[in-house]
Amino acid sequence: MRLTADAKGTFAIAPTPFHDDGRIDERSIDRLTDFYEEVGCDGVTVLGIMGEAPKLDAAEAEQVAVRFVKRAKKMQVIVGVSAPGFATMRSLAKASMDAGAAGVMIAPPPSLRTDDQIIGYFKQAAEAIGPDVPWVLQDYPLTLSVVFTPAVIRKIVMDNPNCVMLKHEDWPGLEKISALRNFQKDGSLRPLSILCGNGGLFLDFEMERGADGAMTGYAFPELLIDVVRLSKQGQRDAAHDLFDAHLPLIRYEQQPGAGLAVRKYVLQKRGVIASSAQRKPGATITAAAQAEVEYLLSRVARVDKRANLGPQSSAAG
Repeated sequence: MRLTADAKGTFAIAPTPFHDDGRIDERSIDRLTDFYEEVGCDGVTVLGIMGEAPKLDAAEAEQVAVRFVKRAKKMQVIVGVSAPGFATMRSLAKASMDAGAAGVMIAPPPSLRTDDQIIGYFKQAAEAIGPDVPWVLQDYPLTLSVVFTPAVIRKIVMDNPNCVMLKHEDWPGLEKISALRNFQKDGSLRPLSILCGNGGLFLDFEMERGADGAMTGYAFPELLIDVVRLSKQGQRDAAHDLFDAHLPLIRYEQQPGAGLAVRKYVLQKRGVIASSAQRKPGATITAAAQAEVEYLLSRVARVDKRANLGPQSSAAG
């Protein structure tokens, strides 16, 4: 099923599993996909910023994308196709959609500065992947250094009918969500799914501002699923209480540079991936950081028993 503006729920951002020597770990890709389905994710996004996509060559990127797509049975799979050139973007988008992906995600190159440059770039990108490919606009100025105003987002969405979702990762960004929803109320913006990333740091209030769900890679996607569900049910205190219990670990995992090492360490500890290795260049988790993560897990487990993890284990199979 292809992605539409009605998409909602929790889409996990998947890391790319590697063996210790840097080879792609396909068996861990399978287990990771199964894990996201087992806990109830609505979708999974691969080859995002936390997926180490720039460290893969074109053939490897296609290999990883297709493996996730083919393994997923109940989830929609979105593939990050951001690339320096449109030929590479077009090729990966085609291979992913041919394999059965629901859509693709496009981030802006850091060189974009003016509103006209931003609008023009995404018009060309949409043309490159083709009018029948649904795509997600990634708005992450903290990492990508490109700033979208709500009006620019509206222009991109209205100019490109196949843009069906915004991955909202601005901070502060609550007012941006409100502005976009107000555009929809006054009829100047068509329907648009808004899923939120940035590690989930503000998911509790983002849902209250009108977000449709989460799209981030926190190592406990069950927490994201629960916060989205409780928020939609109007159980405000329950959503915030659970979110608050996880927030110290969410914050710790969101550190620039070191955060992916923490995320992969926890996923390895959960038995989901076989190794926490990143492809070089990449950070490793130090003994001191491991001890801090263990302490944070113990504190989360006081409220959420799912964080009560046993001795470190490897992925089965």
